[in-house]
Amino acid sequence: MHATTPAAPRPRVGERVIAVINGDPLAAPHRTRNDAVLAGVLLTAAVCIGLLTDEGRRPDAAGWALLVAAHVPLVGRRHRPLLTLCLVAAPVAAFHGLDYNHSAPVPATLVALYTVATTGTVRRTLGIGSVVIGLGLTMNALTNPDGMAELLRITGWVVAVLFCGIDVRYYRHYVASIVERAERAERTREEEARRRVAEERLRVARDLHDLLAHSITLIGVQTSVAAHVLTADPERLDRAAVAKALDDIAETCRTARGELRTTLEVLREQDASEARGPLPGLRGLPDLAETARAAGASVQLSVRAGELPPAIGAAVYRIVQEALTNAVRHAGPEPSVRVEVHAEPGALRLSVTDDGTGPDPAGTPGFGLVGMRERARSVGGTLDAGPLEGGAGGGFEVTAVLPTPATPRTPLTSERAG
Repeated sequence: MHATTPAAPRPRVGERVIAVINGDPLAAPHRTRNDAVLAGVLLTAAVCIGLLTDEGRRPDAAGWALLVAAHVPLVGRRHRPLLTLCLVAAPVAAFHGLDYNHSAPVPATLVALYTVATTGTVRRTLGIGSVVIGLGLTMNALTNPDGMAELLRITGWVVAVLFCGIDVRYYRHYVASIVERAERAERTREEEARRRVAEERLRVARDLHDLLAHSITLIGVQTSVAAHVLTADPERLDRAAVAKALDDIAETCRTARGELRTTLEVLREQDASEARGPLPGLRGLPDLAETARAAGASVQLSVRAGELPPAIGAAVYRIVQEALTNAVRHAGPEPSVRVEVHAEPGALRLSVTDDGTGPDPAGTPGFGLVGMRERARSVGGTLDAGPLEGGAGGGFEVTAVLPTPATPRTPLTSERAG
């Protein structure tokens, strides 16, 4: 048997009335059908009022025709409110002029006035109300000069209906503004969520690129060293050099595996802040320099900076990591690399310089420089990279300036190595 979904409960009468009041009358569904029903109900009430009066003021054939003509335009009251009021007012004025029961067409007139008040501007509503009151007073003066109570009653009903319509109009605008703000806030939340997802994907892609490019480059260099030792002089095999190269490869693999696990946990866990773990920072720079030395580079590291925000420290670490990877890969055999990180008031300056030949212009461009620039921009900094100017032997330099809060100039680490 198929499970049946329980039907949604029908809205209560009060909820439906509130929904009609809050909704835009010009955009309501089935408005023509509903207005036709309303016109029929009002015509029935007008007929009953006309029949329940004395014989002298009961409508005859002409009066009934005028009464019907006054109610028919209400079918299109939401499409053309002002035209509807005019079409209602013409037979109603004739009805009053013939001195029939003056109460019979009042409901239709009030509905037409209410429609104009709820759909038009306040200035137009007040102008139309003044005209209607003037015509009503004129008709009452001609047909019933002594009826002061009737005069006050007509004026009071017209004013009450007009102000009720204006109040409903303002209330609908207020409700519409609340709904519009709620929808805009929901769209803003969705856009913010999409932006954060895109930023997180970009961050994970940068981390994976930096990690894999650095590790694979080092493994390739260390494997080349081991292969060279094995083939250079097979009869006098340097077992210690081979063992060291293999140990370096194993250590690089272990480090890469740990960082890769930490990065991928972001994609598996719901709470990314707990999954990311501690971000790399300045304290990891000596390890980067040591791995680059193991790959054959001569690295000089100088760090003169205090404690930094985690995001700034992570950006420095990744930029240095990618710059060292590029130096090991493109600068030629045994390049000399100098890494300088020093803090200034409100900024951190970083430079990585090598004396190698630089990347092959004819080679396939990668994402290393793009990733470094994105790292710098992610914390509000700038990064420049290019060949050294005036260098006789070539060379390549990466410089970055990252904004930081005021930090003490006490060195966190300081190392120089030839």
